[in-house]
Formats: sequence, structure tokens, C-alpha cells
Amino acid sequence: MIERLSLDQLHRVSVEEFRTLPKLPLIVCLDNIRSAMNVGSFFRTADAFLVERLILGGFTATPPHKEITKTAIGATESVEWVHEEDIVLSLLTLKEMGYQIAAVEQTTNSIPLQEVKIHGGDKLVLVFGNEVSGVQDDILGIADFVIEVPQFGTKHSLNVAVCGGIVMWHCFQSMRF
Repeated sequence: MIERLSLDQLHRVSVEEFRTLPKLPLIVCLDNIRSAMNVGSFFRTADAFLVERLILGGFTATPPHKEITKTAIGATESVEWVHEEDIVLSLLTLKEMGYQIAAVEQTTNSIPLQEVKIHGGDKLVLVFGNEVSGVQDDILGIADFVIEVPQFGTKHSLNVAVCGGIVMWHCFQSMRF
């Protein structure tokens, strides 16, 4: 018989312990995300995969926010985050610090996720765009590369938070210690 694990059996760390854990050199940037529930989902996934921090850009909602809290389930307390009005300037600063910028978007030059090679020492920023208009052209112009999650159904895109979970998992698998 299969039994669900109890919370004690999952051996999760406290928020205080989480803050001391080494994080992946992975930053996730949300470019004008309109759904606060999507933002909350990114917080929760960033917590799961030890993401260094979130950058909430433009009009992306920030904590404290009822819908972020609802989906993040406490991850706003564990995951470091900042709000940046000018995402391009922030990304250019991160490039100077040795981070590669990867936009997650469907473009003529996008690389299928399964072909993206990330190594343990790489420093990476993933940029996810607005649910309707995608990643801004200014950001695509400074990206080092563009990642696309292949899809085979009738819809032209995934929910941005679902896409984020898939891409963060791929990065975690490649970058973990």
C-alpha cells in the first residue's frame, strides 16, 4: 500500500535554515507579469529549487499581496526578492557581474530547452515575460540566448508559471552542487 508522507517525514528546513543554504547562481526575472497568482507560483518554485533571488520588474505585483500569498504559501519569506522598475538596467548590471541572460520566449533564434547546456559554474538569469506580450524587445536585444520549451499541442504557449517550473527544474538539474 502506498502512503502519503507526513510533513515530519518530508524533513523540510525552516525559513531560517533555508536562508543559510547555498543557492544556485540562478536569478529569475519576471518582466511585467500581470497575474499575482503567477508571481506567487514563481516564489514557491524558486524556494523548491534554491534560486538565488527573484527580480520583480515593471508592474509585476510584489509582496505583500493577497494573491501572491495565496499561491506562494510562505515562500515570500524564504526567497530573496527585489523590485526593479528598469529591468534592462538591472540585467546589464548583472551581465557585468558575469551572469548570462536567457530570455524564455518563442523567437526565430530560440533554443529548445533540452538542447540548452548549463554547467555547475555558470551564473544565469532567466527572464520570463508578460502573459500576453511576452518578453520585451529591449530585453531580447541584450539576451545572450533565448530558451523555448517545445510544445506539441494546439496551444501556442504554456502558462508562464508552468513554463517557469519546467525551466527552473532543468537549470536545477544542471547547476546543482
